[in-house]
Amino acid sequence: MTARTPTARVTSRNAAFQQWQALLSNRVKRQRAREFVIQGVRPITLAVERGWPVHDLIYDMSRPLSRWAAGMLAACAARQVAMAPELLAELGEKDGDGPEMVAVAAIPPDDFTRIPHAVDVLAVTFDRPASPGNIGTLIRSADAFGAHGLIVTGHAADPYDPKSVRASTGSLFAVPVVRAASHADVIRWARTGPATIIGTDEKGEADIADIKLTGPAVIVIGNEATGLSGAWRQACDVIARIPITGAASSLNAAGAATVVLYEAARQRRAPQ
Repeated sequence: MTARTPTARVTSRNAAFQQWQALLSNRVKRQRAREFVIQGVRPITLAVERGWPVHDLIYDMSRPLSRWAAGMLAACAARQVAMAPELLAELGEKDGDGPEMVAVAAIPPDDFTRIPHAVDVLAVTFDRPASPGNIGTLIRSADAFGAHGLIVTGHAADPYDPKSVRASTGSLFAVPVVRAASHADVIRWARTGPATIIGTDEKGEADIADIKLTGPAVIVIGNEATGLSGAWRQACDVIARIPITGAASSLNAAGAATVVLYEAARQRRAPQ
């Protein structure tokens, strides 16, 4: 595989660099540009392999390309940008040695049709999450345990924040993530089929292991600090609890979601 000649070179803080740098920290600019930055070998690899709309592959102009980087450049139709290493290090936000490559990709539409219409659909809704890292961790768990999609609702952290993208370790490019303005949008979508809406709360009415998760289900995880909203509590068909022991008063939101997803995967693997 032979990489093409770069279509651009960036050696100063020009307008293009400033635009990419803004994507790291400015959510409004990410939304306006409909673009975000991908950092790390595995996330970039999965984005390219999964056919994600990658706009730019930006690589270190000061060193020979590794086999991996050359392969990415050869496999993807994105614009190729050779960049000065000190500038690339800023886009990579990595301690120590700078990255060999970062990518800039399109933010897909927030459309529920991106979630596969499976008869046994398993979707997770994260309501008003405050931490992008928790979103990324939950995307990773959703991918690991076979969920068909993640929905982020309300005034929430951004799934395309670099912290979320890194925490997902590439699973963002395997699991559809859809943002919805309110719980009402999710409920309308869930009620178009026979999905059971299952909330999670430490004072839930039934242990998660006693709830049937083999059929179509939408699991709802509340805000890290305040839990499920009153509107979600009214909308849920059942609210589940996760039995815990020890000094912990509760589980981290992403951790609780992971337990529920594992239980769903366990039930779905068991002979019916």
